[in-house]
Amino acid sequence: MTISAVSLALAFHGLQMEQFWDSLADVSLPLLLAAMAVYGAAVIVIAARWQFLLRALKFVPLAALTQLVLIGYMGNNVYPLRAGEALRILLLRRNHGLPLLRSTTIVAIERLFDGCVMLSFVLFSLLLIDIESDEVKTIVSVSAPLFALALLIALSLATKPNLLRRVVALALDLLPRRIGAVVASSSEELLAGFEGLRRPSHLLGAVICSYITWGIEAGAYYIVMRAFDLQLSYTVALLLVGAVNLAGLIPASPGQIGVYEFVVINILAALGIAIPLATACAVVAHVTIWLPTTVTGFFILLKQGMGWADVSRANTTKSVESAPSEAS
Repeated sequence: MTISAVSLALAFHGLQMEQFWDSLADVSLPLLLAAMAVYGAAVIVIAARWQFLLRALKFVPLAALTQLVLIGYMGNNVYPLRAGEALRILLLRRNHGLPLLRSTTIVAIERLFDGCVMLSFVLFSLLLIDIESDEVKTIVSVSAPLFALALLIALSLATKPNLLRRVVALALDLLPRRIGAVVASSSEELLAGFEGLRRPSHLLGAVICSYITWGIEAGAYYIVMRAFDLQLSYTVALLLVGAVNLAGLIPASPGQIGVYEFVVINILAALGIAIPLATACAVVAHVTIWLPTTVTGFFILLKQGMGWADVSRANTTKSVESAPSEAS
């Protein structure tokens, strides 16, 4: 929360409010509605990506996964600590019988894919755009080694699962039998979550969907920029999507409030956009992707027989491990 407050203060420091409101008044509402529709398409594709990674464990209909994705977005948008991720994992177990640890592993793989795609978007954009931004440089320098290491670990677990089994076998000699049984079972559940990476067709489908879904989201950003009559390219939209989501690594408030605006405003300003106009575009772009998913996700949550309290409760139970009897 402190980071978000500081980011908000920096983002809006010295803002000329009259010019800011003038910029908002000139925005094209039909284009904003179009951007919301485009973003909705991205949600469906990201659900398809989840389906590819789950197929090795169980086939879950795309419509059901899309609803869970929307619930997850809603949870992330209104509660800290990415409670939405825990909520969709718990609902996946409740509705479709998927063990917690396997589902958690797959969600972690999704986040890894997202990070790698975002990093590639930023690096690609920097090749085509002449921009000097300390914020972008910092984001790349911090995220690149983190995702490179995470990708190496994930590929190792997927292609050489016996490495983890050997480590666990050594640890079992040092642990009490009861704890050792839980560790052994949990390690197998974790390895099972990587099954989707071991099947070329599932892996390829997940990678393709990752690029398509974020490419579509960049399209929503591009439409928002056009709604403000900003003559900026789609490549700039790719840069914004990549930088904003990599900045999401920072433990900030729900929905990246503050951090989102700070990153977008600074990138647009570095491209020569006046601060009031850049601020208006950042705020509207954030609302465009935040509002529809939050409202829709909440109504789907109610349809699932749950409410706000369940979003909060999900974070307190997400650390629960799959019991040995859950393995299938």
